[in-house]
Amino acid sequence: MAALCVLFARKNRKAVRVLLPVASESSRILVGLYSRAAEQCSSDSFCQDSECTDHQSHLVTLRALEMRASKLEEQVQNLTEKYNKALADADTVRRKTQKFVEDAKLFGIQSFCRDLVEVADLLEQAPDGPEGEVAQGTSQELAKIRSRLQCIFAKHGLEKMNPMGGKYDPYDHEIVCHMVAEGVEPGTIAVVKQQGYKLHGRTIRHAHVGVALETQDR
Repeated sequence: MAALCVLFARKNRKAVRVLLPVASESSRILVGLYSRAAEQCSSDSFCQDSECTDHQSHLVTLRALEMRASKLEEQVQNLTEKYNKALADADTVRRKTQKFVEDAKLFGIQSFCRDLVEVADLLEQAPDGPEGEVAQGTSQELAKIRSRLQCIFAKHGLEKMNPMGGKYDPYDHEIVCHMVAEGVEPGTIAVVKQQGYKLHGRTIRHAHVGVALETQDR
């Protein structure tokens, strides 16, 4: 095959001279086209890689923002809970302080009332005296004083207990004796030795009472 080409070239030197420039130009054209195609392909690949990189960067940024938003929401929730707890604690302190002030106003005279009820005891124990016009007038004055004193007590929230015939209550009564009393249920208060008093519902002096025992007939 090579020998034939040599013989053909020798016989057709002119034709070969004409074809060589053409072949050379065609080769340059093909190489140029191949280079352009390669550059285009390389450019497209670079664009695709660049777009892919940008997309991944956006995804990473989005995830970071989502994590940041989640943390901020958690912080807001924690701060809200702490704020609500602080409000509740402040309200509790306010109510306790208000209750303390109100109790101080109501029971600030407690010690004074304890001393004053002893005066009431003396008035209750004072005898009416012998019969007569003067004694009758004295008895009436004592009755007025007792009534007036009880009105003053009631005005300031000081009330006398009335335990007679009621059940024994350790918060209000103090047992000083036990006794057998007919017609009285066991455990019931049969006698009052000393009156008890309450100030705005709080016992400031226990009533001294005698409690009925169960009779042998039972």
